[in-house]
Amino acid sequence: MMANSGFLEPPLPPQFFPDLTAEEEEDLPATEKDLAEDAPWKKIQQNTFTRWCNEHLKVVNKRMVDLQKDLTDGLKLIGLLEVLSQKKMYRKYHLRPNFRQMKLENVSVALEFLEREHIRLVSIGESLLINSVWSYDTIILKS
Repeated sequence: MMANSGFLEPPLPPQFFPDLTAEEEEDLPATEKDLAEDAPWKKIQQNTFTRWCNEHLKVVNKRMVDLQKDLTDGLKLIGLLEVLSQKKMYRKYHLRPNFRQMKLENVSVALEFLEREHIRLVSIGESLLINSVWSYDTIILKS
């Protein structure tokens, strides 16, 4: 599509094409298929990243099964950061976070640790991790 400015407009994401039939979906441009929620490369990437995390988390006797659920309380994220950096967190965190506020504080501790170590994350904050609305490609592709 050409806009009035003469620049190409980016293609619409898949959610703007509700209830497409298989034939209509095949007609979508390749980039839109690749961005689809169920794109095969995303599942491969998720599995690879999960295995990588689990390999490192073995040291602290932790394991990830579902990245979205397993990172929400901050404990596995903290464990992973401590193993990778070989350093302890700079401040205390909740070992048994039962409430949302406790989970938020744990994730905040992990993000503060990254900041102090001069590791910059793009578009990822406490509420994004806590609310489980981030996705594995957000962390991998934007960091």
